Amino acid sequence: MQYVALQNIKVAEPLLRFVDEQVLPGLNISGDDFRSIMDDVLSRHMGQNAALLAKRDALQAQIDDWHKNNRYDADDLQAYKAFLKQIGYLLEEGDDFTVDVTNVDREIAEVAAPQLVVPINNARFSINAANARWGSLYDALYGTDMIANEGETAITAQYNAKRGDVVFEFSNQWLDEVLPLHNARHADVIDYELVDGEAGKFVRCNLSDGATTTLQQPAQLRGYRELAKGSGLLFIHNDLHFELRIDRDHAIGKLHPAGLRDIIVEAAVTTIQDCEDSVSAVDVEDKILVYSNWLALIQGTLQADMEKGGKSIVRRLNPDQNFIDAQGRAFSLSGRSLMLIRNTGIHMKTSLALDANDQPVPEGLVDALLTVLVSMHDLKADNPIHNSQCGSIYIVKPKMHGPDEVAFTCQVFGDIEKAYGLAENTVKIGIMDEERRTTVNLKECIRQARNRVIFINTGFLDRTGDEIHTSMEAGPMLPKGGIKGARWMAAYEDWNVDIGLACGLHHVAQIGKGMWAIPDRMREMYDTKGAHPEAGASCAWVPSPTAATLHALHYHQVNVRERQQALQSRARASLDHLLSIPLAPAGSSLSAKVIQDELDNNAQGILGYVSRWIQLGIGCSKVPDVNDVGLMEDRATLRISSQHIANWLHHGLCSREQVEYTFKRMAGVVDGQNASTPGYIAMAPSFTDQAFECAMDLVLKGAESPNGYTEDLLQSYRLKVKG
Repeated sequence: MQYVALQNIKVAEPLLRFVDEQVLPGLNISGDDFRSIMDDVLSRHMGQNAALLAKRDALQAQIDDWHKNNRYDADDLQAYKAFLKQIGYLLEEGDDFTVDVTNVDREIAEVAAPQLVVPINNARFSINAANARWGSLYDALYGTDMIANEGETAITAQYNAKRGDVVFEFSNQWLDEVLPLHNARHADVIDYELVDGEAGKFVRCNLSDGATTTLQQPAQLRGYRELAKGSGLLFIHNDLHFELRIDRDHAIGKLHPAGLRDIIVEAAVTTIQDCEDSVSAVDVEDKILVYSNWLALIQGTLQADMEKGGKSIVRRLNPDQNFIDAQGRAFSLSGRSLMLIRNTGIHMKTSLALDANDQPVPEGLVDALLTVLVSMHDLKADNPIHNSQCGSIYIVKPKMHGPDEVAFTCQVFGDIEKAYGLAENTVKIGIMDEERRTTVNLKECIRQARNRVIFINTGFLDRTGDEIHTSMEAGPMLPKGGIKGARWMAAYEDWNVDIGLACGLHHVAQIGKGMWAIPDRMREMYDTKGAHPEAGASCAWVPSPTAATLHALHYHQVNVRERQQALQSRARASLDHLLSIPLAPAGSSLSAKVIQDELDNNAQGILGYVSRWIQLGIGCSKVPDVNDVGLMEDRATLRISSQHIANWLHHGLCSREQVEYTFKRMAGVVDGQNASTPGYIAMAPSFTDQAFECAMDLVLKGAESPNGYTEDLLQSYRLKVKG
């Protein structure tokens, strides 16, 4: 790799060439300006970045020592809390305050809806996610297990009218809830007619018995349009739009009494384009692809070639949707999700640039420089499309530990804004509440970003991984199912909402919940994930556009803003519960079968994910578990699984020999599951593959890995494979 020497750092020549040739044209920044800015920002902040990481290590060492020399008592936490305060881990809360963030798009500030998270280095996934702003309800129902795939309603090679009738029935019942009629049901409608009235156009419904009726709330009609085939009627409920597509000549419309060929619902209103947990990007080439895709998304030029139904198609970003309102005025709605981009954490390093000692620099700093620079194209009046209508740039920052790291992040973005000539607080940040020190100090974290924060989100997988690692020396943890059901988890989820509401986020920011990880079980998701808006969350993560369409229905069932208002009067979640470590009860013994089953499940998940990461460079995918159920896996799931085995190994619940035997046995299972995966290399029977060695290292070195993170090992082994 060729590097260009600047005053204090060296920058990879391909990165500078990419910036000069693709990013800077159209911006009021020269190549020399960018080099000077990059040199200055990295030089100014690398030392503090290192100091913050050193503070993490120092705190962890003190916590380890305390647990070695003291008995943790879950029923009496006074000594434990006093210690955490003494070392500066648990901080005193300051006075109450309300965040003051301006120029926030309505998708974040006002609308409660699903949120997608996708690896930005996969162009097809990124486009599909951005286009998931609108989803077909008919397709989401017909094509998933929302309807039983058996008997008369089984999916068949040709369209199954019986299954289609169930789709119609579900949709009619949903319309009765969100678009109620006067003294009638949507199942009785044979024609949705747009007619002229004194105040403008309104919808008249002709019924099967010859009568007519109208909407209970006529103001729900937002607009209408003529389509290439048929027409569309646009409505709104709980701030979310949906469109009735009417076409009696369509194959499906012919079967519906009112000619309703589909219902298009507003679904993934926001999408996180991810540079972090779901991405395998280990070198200059990989990172330039990440930045290149973000540039193409911002400029509206990203496309992906793919095969569908035996035909080659090109997937592109959707255009805006044009309508006419009831008074005859034209307006448009975005055809795409509002996009946030998730940078890497401060603990990661990159060879995109080298310091004075020829060592890789903090990747998060380079991400900040490049993603903001690229996003500036969105602020140009002549950009072909616009992501933010308010002139803001939205960056999600993960893996921050406590208020000082949030303050550091805000300082970095502030310096970048000044250097690039942007208005103060143009860059808004999302705070991932996924590390224990951030959770217990969440109010003070938000205070540090009170002029920038537009998002706080729980991530129970990373949070569980950090819970295990922080308390590694406290004792053996419960099985993973027990950890999730322990009282700290409920307190964590409630605490995030309570603190967010107390700080006024509900007026301007998202309060989010984590991922549904089983993409093929949509009925189960639909039956359970309604708990997220009920809990006061204004967004929650889903694994696919189809899942976003179905989860969107929950935000029609629950008015999140009203729910948040009601929750403000409840008592805040207990800090003591939050600090309750999910340890196996003292003196209890887990059976040999429970231990082995847990090892099997963890080892198989680790190998299934790591083999694709190391061998194929896939950072997120649907990985079959030990029971062949496909689960969405990323580095967060890897962190918890590796830390869990490391904890049990550390405390003698299992032996190294048992762990090695389990991994070798599970390697055969994973090999079988990937037998038809192009490019996959079997790990058994030699067990010398880089992926197998990496998986073992993640466990055997898990107790000493800083914060239990997996990136260093993953990247080092992936680089060996790429080399």
